[in-house]
Amino acid sequence: MTISKERLTQIEALPEDRIGFSDLPEMDVAFFNTVRLIMPSATTKQAISLRVDDDVLQWFKAQGKGHLSRMNAVLRAYMLAHAKERT
Repeated sequence: MTISKERLTQIEALPEDRIGFSDLPEMDVAFFNTVRLIMPSATTKQAISLRVDDDVLQWFKAQGKGHLSRMNAVLRAYMLAHAKERT
């Protein structure tokens, strides 16, 4: 399905309270038990020092090997979700 630039502009301008979500399945516990994390392709990484709450770190560590990569993936998803707010 192709969307014209004009229609895409109209959709992007819709306030959130006007967007209907009734046809979308709820993201409940079952969803999160079956969802798969797909890591982004390798990019240049930069080492930093970051303080996070202990319970957050322990939760990510409890998920197994790769907890720092998963934390990076969560930060990337947040960044991408909010990227349009900065433009």
